[in-house]
Amino acid sequence: MVTWKKLAAVEPELAKIGCFLLFQHGVGLAFLATIRKDGGPRLHPVCPVLADDHLYLLITPTSPKRYDLLRDGRYALQSFPQDKEGSEEFYMTGRAECITDGVLRAAVFRATKHIASEHEVLFELKIEQVMHTRWENIGTPHIRPIHRKWRTSRVTQYANSKL
Repeated sequence: MVTWKKLAAVEPELAKIGCFLLFQHGVGLAFLATIRKDGGPRLHPVCPVLADDHLYLLITPTSPKRYDLLRDGRYALQSFPQDKEGSEEFYMTGRAECITDGVLRAAVFRATKHIASEHEVLFELKIEQVMHTRWENIGTPHIRPIHRKWRTSRVTQYANSKL
C-alpha cells in the first residue's frame, strides 16, 4: 500500500486527474464501499480530505462504515459522476488506517472543506490500485471505456529498476 503522496510521486498525472475528479465540486465527494460484518458490501457517500499530500476520511463515531473500516480496512472509493456528457471516473482501492495522532488530526481538520466534528474518527486511505476511466464515442453504438490502471506492484518494480 502507498500514500497519496507516493502515488503522486510515481504517477503524477494519474494523481492529478484523481485529485481533480475527487474534488471537482470544491469539497471532496466520493462513494465509499466497505465490507459489512456479514461479508456483504456497504456503499456510502463521503467527503475525502487531502491534507499534506495524504488522503483522509473523517467518519462519525456511530457510522456503520466506521465499524466496517475498523474491523476490515479494505475499501473502494469512486469519484462522483461529472454532470457532463462523457464524464470521467476515478476509482481506487486499498486499506484504511485509523489515525489517532492529535497533531495530524488537527492538520486534517484545518484542510477540511466540509462541516466536520472533532468527534469524527480519522482514517488515512492507503492505496493498492487506481483506475481512471474516460469514455469514447459517447452517444453512438461504439461507446467504449478507456481505462488507465495502476497497482502498487508497479512501485516495487520501479524501485527495483532504480537499484
